[in-house]
Amino acid sequence: MHRLRDTWTMTKRSLRHIVRSPDTIITVAAMPVALMLLFVYVFGGSFGRVFRNGPVSYIDFIVPGVVAMTVVSGIAYAAVRLSMDMQKGIITRFRTMPIAPASVLSGQAFSSLLSNLFSVLPVMTVGVAVGFRSHAGAAAWMTFVALTVATTWLALMFGLMARTVEGAGSFSYILLLLVFVSPGFAPTSSMSAPVRAFADHQPMTPVVETMRSLLLYGHAGGVAWEAFAWCAGLLAVCYLTSVRLFGATRERLVVAQ
Repeated sequence: MHRLRDTWTMTKRSLRHIVRSPDTIITVAAMPVALMLLFVYVFGGSFGRVFRNGPVSYIDFIVPGVVAMTVVSGIAYAAVRLSMDMQKGIITRFRTMPIAPASVLSGQAFSSLLSNLFSVLPVMTVGVAVGFRSHAGAAAWMTFVALTVATTWLALMFGLMARTVEGAGSFSYILLLLVFVSPGFAPTSSMSAPVRAFADHQPMTPVVETMRSLLLYGHAGGVAWEAFAWCAGLLAVCYLTSVRLFGATRERLVVAQ
């Protein structure tokens, strides 16, 4: 109970920082909606031809990709917030307080999950307004949570590894590249052979396809096991690495004192 209470305290602290930062809200919530509308109404004339006689419309096709992009944009701020705490010495101050050490990282992870849940709401709302139709159930949101939790711990790992705040946030560009070079915004069959070979075998592809199958049809589809395997493996590696890095940081602080 002590750890849970401390984790919730750290979560509320991170959420207050998010609410008080207009640029964070704009980047995490408004930008995905703007990009979705851009793809539908500006690029949709050319991209839409691929889907004109297909089983889904273009808006139905891209919403899962926009959801994945929203997650990637949101978790980048978890890395930035943790790096800022490390640089400013707040972590050192926390060490002098009667709080559970694990709550520092857990609070950042839980606040990132909650902020991403709120960020995806305007995406889904605007998507429905422009024609998106979903049959998503609990499994779709469990997949979303799995993706968010796994990538959040990846963000925290980079936040602990980075030497500067800017470096902590720059890793998100790699994940954004993986989202764009996936079937998130265009089918891989329309890509050149080398790009298609990469897109078909990178981790974001099964995640996006599983999200699309769950959102549109209500079932996970044939590549769900790949998506959950990637998420589980990423979570295990990044969680253990983050805990180890955080522990090493605390040991260095003790030696310095």
